[in-house]
This record gives sequence, C-alpha cells and structure tokens, in this order.
Amino acid sequence: MVTPRSFVLSADDRAVLDAADKFARNEFVPLARRMDDEEWWPPDIFQRIGAAGFMGVTVPAEHGGAGMDLFSSGLICQAFARWNPALALSWAAHDNLCVNNIYRNASEAQRRQYLPGLCDGSKIGALGLTEPGAGSDALGAMRTSARRVGDHYILNGTKIYITNGPVADVLLVYAKTAPELGAKGISAFIVEKDFPGFKVAQKLVKMGFRGSQTGELVFDDCRVPAANLVGKENEGVKIVMSGLDLERALVAALCVGICERALELSVEYARTRVQFGKPIGSFQMVQAMLAEMYTETEAMKTLVWRTLAEVNDLEIGGGGRGEAHKLTAASILFAGEACNRVLNKAMQVHGGGGYIWESEINRLFRCIKILEIGAGTSEVRKLIIAEELLKG
Repeated sequence: MVTPRSFVLSADDRAVLDAADKFARNEFVPLARRMDDEEWWPPDIFQRIGAAGFMGVTVPAEHGGAGMDLFSSGLICQAFARWNPALALSWAAHDNLCVNNIYRNASEAQRRQYLPGLCDGSKIGALGLTEPGAGSDALGAMRTSARRVGDHYILNGTKIYITNGPVADVLLVYAKTAPELGAKGISAFIVEKDFPGFKVAQKLVKMGFRGSQTGELVFDDCRVPAANLVGKENEGVKIVMSGLDLERALVAALCVGICERALELSVEYARTRVQFGKPIGSFQMVQAMLAEMYTETEAMKTLVWRTLAEVNDLEIGGGGRGEAHKLTAASILFAGEACNRVLNKAMQVHGGGGYIWESEINRLFRCIKILEIGAGTSEVRKLIIAEELLKG
C-alpha cells in the first residue's frame, strides 16, 4: 500500500530535505566551479558531510550512522544535487552503493570494522561492478575472478567507470568464485585500497559530474582476507540485484534535484533577461517551456518519492525481481529521460549564455546523459519493466 508520504512530505521529511539543502548550499556551492574546471576533489568534504550528520544515513547509530532510512537518503541526495551534482553522485556511490550494501549484507564483525569510518566520512567508499567488457551484461560477462588460497582470496581482473574509485579507501567488489556457474557464481568482497595487488590504473576525465572521481581499478593477484567475504560464497548475485534496485531509486532522486535547480535558474533568467524591450518570460513560447519543465519535474518527483517509499523496507536479499524491480527501473527510466527533456528546455531558455562552459546551467546540462546510462541504461530499464509485466 502506498504511504501518504509518497506524495506529500511529512514535517520530519521536510526538515531532512531543508537541512540537507541548507548544508549543501553553504558547503557545496563554493566548490562547484573548481571541481568542474579541474576535475578536482575536495579532500575533506566527506568528513564535513559526516560531521553534519549526512553520512551513513541508513545505518543505525550503534554502528556510527544517522539511523534514518532510504527515503531520507533520497531526500538528501535530491537536496545535494541541487547545488553540486558531482558531490551528490559521489555521496550516493559512497553512502548507498558501498555503505548501505555493507550494512545490509555484511557480518556483524565486518560492520564493526568498516562502518564507523565510512559513516563519519574519514573513509571513502566505492562499489566495483562494471568491467571493460561487462557493462549492461555486468553479471554474465564479468571476468574478475576470486580464488580461495588458505586464509585469503586472490582477486584478478579490472573494473572501470568506478565512481570514487581513485579516492576510495574501502570498496565492495564483485568477482566470480565459480565462473562455471555464471551469474550464480559471483561473490562480494570488502577490499581496502592498501591490500597488496590493488591499484588505481587511471582516473577518467568526464563530460559531466566533473570532480566526482571516476577510475579504472586493477586487481593483480590482490590478496583479500577470507574474512572479508560478504555473505556466502557464490551468493553475491543477491547483493548485486538488491543493491541495483536501491541504487536506481536513489539516483532517480538525484535527477529531481538537478531539475529543480534548472527550473529555478530558468525562471529567474526568464524574469530578468530582456529582449525586444520586455523580459523573455512574457513571451508565450518561453512560458510554455517553463510550464513543461515544471510539469515534468513534479511528475518525476511524485514517482521518485513513491518508489523510495515502496522500497524503503525492502527485505535483505530482496530486489532483482517482482514489483520492486519493476518500479525502481520505471522510476530511474522516467527520471533520467525527463531530466534530459527538462535540461534541454532550460538550455533553450538560457540561449547563448547557457552554451558557455562556465555557466551553472551548462554544468547541469553536461550531467544529464549519464543518467540514461548509469545504473542500467534506459534500454535495460525497459527490458526489466517489460519482463516483469509479461510474467503474468
């Protein structure tokens, strides 16, 4: 049953959104230009986020977290994306893909070892799934292997397009422990950056979300303690699929934040930009674009909040099937494609000024394409939805 908060925020939810918005406006905006110009990473920003209580959102206080929930995490991501999408993306990769997955699936000993540092921001987390030859077919085409030798697993392989990879201290990495079983032979491991055999091969320079560090990672006989196996051997697919559904729900909220800011900038520009002796907001074609941007953003927000609410209490190992799988795919499908439409109109409203690299609307525009690619392409999302619909 859909909860009322899917459509109208409670006072507590509004307080979380407003607090995250205020923090990001004060702390993230001054960093945005340099991050975009130089692909620069502010070294202490995660500790500042942690000190403000926005790290480890879904982790209970006993493990150092904020003790909130996935819905709150989505609101924080939405607010962060308004002011600095690059930091919002890095935060999401850390707090959802790494921290939340570790909390949901790790042993109590692993939680005690890794969560405190990840929750206070002194450690940066990342997820290692995608490979050079395994993008949309991330599980079937995975080649990274893990072989048990005594008290260690030996990992060999390469991961690419890994958000936070170049700066991560702790990584949740997927590898095949039984390649003959295909996707059913995948296991999950917690890897520290100082483990022998691990290295960052290169930092990748991107079109958008610049400053959010993305890299290629290499595991060359990387020695990982057997104690760092997350869950059971050959059962990593459950962690992958559940994690992907929650990732899609969260990244859709990032789209909302980007569109909210683009609309705000466009309305302000339409009020102040004068042509033919009057503000361009007085022209009906500009008004039509603003109205369409608003409608797309509000529709997106409703679906995203509903999805976050419905998967908020997704059971451990849940996901990868059924209503949650279908709904999260629909949420990110609509959000990613609507974000593209909204930002195209925002650029049109801004005209030549928006085409200039240093403008804020240009920075937002350069983010949108990856939102139709990451966490499963739009085409993969459609396949997921159709498959669930046709199961009968």
